[in-house]
Amino acid sequence: MRPKPSSPFAIHWLSAIIVLAFAHYPQRAARGDAGVSASSSIEAAGQRLVAAYPNFLTAAASNVLVWKDATRMAIDDGLGAKPHTAWLAAPDLEDMFEMPYPAGAPALAPALNQDPGRARNAAFFDKMYGDCRAGDVTKSLVEIVWLPKKSGQRLQVTSINGVARKLEAISRILDQLPSRFDRYLAPAAGTYNCRTIAGTERTSAHGHGIAIDIAIKHAGYWRWSKPLAGGMYAYQNEIPREIIDVFEAHGFIWGGRWYHYDTMHFEYRPELFVR
Repeated sequence: MRPKPSSPFAIHWLSAIIVLAFAHYPQRAARGDAGVSASSSIEAAGQRLVAAYPNFLTAAASNVLVWKDATRMAIDDGLGAKPHTAWLAAPDLEDMFEMPYPAGAPALAPALNQDPGRARNAAFFDKMYGDCRAGDVTKSLVEIVWLPKKSGQRLQVTSINGVARKLEAISRILDQLPSRFDRYLAPAAGTYNCRTIAGTERTSAHGHGIAIDIAIKHAGYWRWSKPLAGGMYAYQNEIPREIIDVFEAHGFIWGGRWYHYDTMHFEYRPELFVR
């Protein structure tokens, strides 16, 4: 479980946004809405995956995603639109695209349960990166130096899909930012960690070696906050747009774009940037 920082970060915000989480981002559409047929939605999901992961996938046809080793995987499980809890717990491949990821948008409070990119199909990512519980991930881990000029912290991430190279490129760019950004970036809170997501039985993206948490002292995390009247959570963010933009330009989604926000968290999800 992710520890809560010893000092209440909410007291010391410099640029925090504290607003109720209402509709700043569009709600997800039910499958088949807006004239989009279920079959075309399935096909689009498959094509986006093939485009994002060409080293592993060869084709998507009808409801089948074809891997280079000839494995065939269903894109849609046939269960239709799912309640939010089921969408998170057991998403099919199509479900991962149900909420458009708003790359480049202002860092505003998402609407209730808008968690674009938070759903991950476990079988898909375990096949691609390995199951950390079986020891599959460690053989692909490589060490990178985070912010070599300002920090020099050594971190482990996967080499699969060029994730390590991309994170090194991000690090070099962030290393050039003015010193006022340093407190958000160093020390990084962690990368590879074979663990479940707090409060769930789902393996974290950290368990695949595709995620990084940046400096924890300036992080906002929904589980650290108390719900307001009616059960809503107030959105809390300090992470500057300049940092978010660099990660997104390299295919990393940001946990601050979720209603269940985790603003220190970035993970490599290139399929969500394919249009």
